[in-house]
This record gives sequence, C-alpha cells and structure tokens, in this order.
Amino acid sequence: MPNDPSDNARRIQMQREGPLLVEGPVEVVLEDGTTAVSDRCMVALCTCRRSRCYPWCDTSHRRRSRD
Repeated sequence: MPNDPSDNARRIQMQREGPLLVEGPVEVVLEDGTTAVSDRCMVALCTCRRSRCYPWCDTSHRRRSRD
C-alpha cells in the first residue's frame, strides 16, 4: 500500500547542475507509461534529458552548459 508507515523512506539528493541521486532499488514510470527498473543501491536520474540512456544519467550534462 503506498504511503504505508511501515515502508522505508527513499532518500533523494538534488544537485543544481546534475542528476537526481536516488537510493535504490527504483522503478521509474516514464511519460509513455513504460517502466524503467534498477536494482542498484544508488541511481542517478537525468534531469536535463541529454542522456543517451534516459531516464538514467550518463553525465551528458557535463559536455554542454545549461542556458
């Protein structure tokens, strides 16, 4: 059940010039309804949409500066 008090909270770290760092494992539901799954203990979610493996960050944001 969502928001059940017995569930452990996930920690998300926000970075001004980078991805969202999320403690895993995670399931990410994309705009088209597909689900991306990772069982890693920490994942980086792309916020700039430059990643070739979106929704996961591949550090493409480092190649160009944001406007």
